[in-house]
Amino acid sequence: MVTTKILPNGVKVVVKKMEGLLSVTMGILVGTGAAYEKDEEDGISHFIEHMQFKGTETRTAFEISDAFDALGAQVNAFTGKDLTCYYVKATSDHARESFGLLADLFLNSTFPEDEMAREKGVVVEEINMDEDSPEDLCLDLLARATYGSENYGRNILGPASNVMGFTREDLFRYKKERYCPENIVVSFAGNLDEHEAVELAEEFLGGMQKTAFENRKKNVRYQHGNLFKKKQIEQAHFALSFPAIERDHPDYAATQVMNVILGGGMSSRLFKRVREELGLAYSVYSYLTHYEEAGSLSVYAGVNASKAEDAAAAVVDVLKKFQSEGVTEEEFLRGREQLKSSTIFSQENTSSQMLLYGKNMLYTGKIYDFEARMAEIAELKIGDITRVIEKNFDFSRVAVASVGNLKKGVEIG
Repeated sequence: MVTTKILPNGVKVVVKKMEGLLSVTMGILVGTGAAYEKDEEDGISHFIEHMQFKGTETRTAFEISDAFDALGAQVNAFTGKDLTCYYVKATSDHARESFGLLADLFLNSTFPEDEMAREKGVVVEEINMDEDSPEDLCLDLLARATYGSENYGRNILGPASNVMGFTREDLFRYKKERYCPENIVVSFAGNLDEHEAVELAEEFLGGMQKTAFENRKKNVRYQHGNLFKKKQIEQAHFALSFPAIERDHPDYAATQVMNVILGGGMSSRLFKRVREELGLAYSVYSYLTHYEEAGSLSVYAGVNASKAEDAAAAVVDVLKKFQSEGVTEEEFLRGREQLKSSTIFSQENTSSQMLLYGKNMLYTGKIYDFEARMAEIAELKIGDITRVIEKNFDFSRVAVASVGNLKKGVEIG
């Protein structure tokens, strides 16, 4: 059962009651992230997410973490390109206290100067860690090669120079503009009474002042860049990206099945050919990214540096055969079953459900319809997969990124 309500100040609430469990995951989602930032703000959404845990009007950073631990609750947060989420998982009998703590850090953080100074160092080390993770670095470069240096091309962490320069005033200003009731969804999933959940949202977030929220416009344009970063590491990492559908496109399910067949598992085309048959990569996969206005289908591989060109040629060969040959009935049926099962599995996890229903409400203002999604998957025919394959591999618009001890970046012919 799913219950929704819009509070008088504009905060949206969605509750997914999951019987038979002993826990609940409660999240507060904000429609902001790297894609909404300006150059001088690059990284501020992520930094605010960190600083929210560093002290409120009534609790120090230690008292916040200690209070969650005393309840046996698990609290965390993350920042994406167009979403920031704060969430806590707790036993049902501690739902009220846990959500009250989450709301306190969300609403009442004071961003103390001494904590800011320390946390800047922490985030800079996170940036350094990202630089030292060649797969992450490669995919960050791919986003920039695909979308440019703005919007969805931005690195969520931002540059260290920005992070070191942020002031308390910068954080309060950005939070005031973006953390508005109309831009917030509270999502509950688990064994919690629907009326109690709505009352918790009303009690703790109903007092937020209603604003005339104006969302920032995003000028999203596909690029087809080729970015390369030389690093003295053993492996070479490369990735390529093609324009794909946005998140609400009618071909969403068909495109998901297509991706499963191409590079979504150990029976996929890419895995069998590039890893199992040719032995050119340990890790090779494809994935989809869907946003409001755009999307991308990407392929990644981590390979021996001396085999980078061979591996890139093998990936291109798989893609072009995928285009020309289409998929077999066996591949189609297996891919459809994999998508069905993953959709069902997510229904059994409170954290996944909190995020799924919360994101759908934030992005569309509607309740996620599980039955409709399952029916959509069940109705897919092999011709639907053939149709989306024809739409998704335009090599004249491919974006490429590579990282490693190479003389030059990987090129896709």
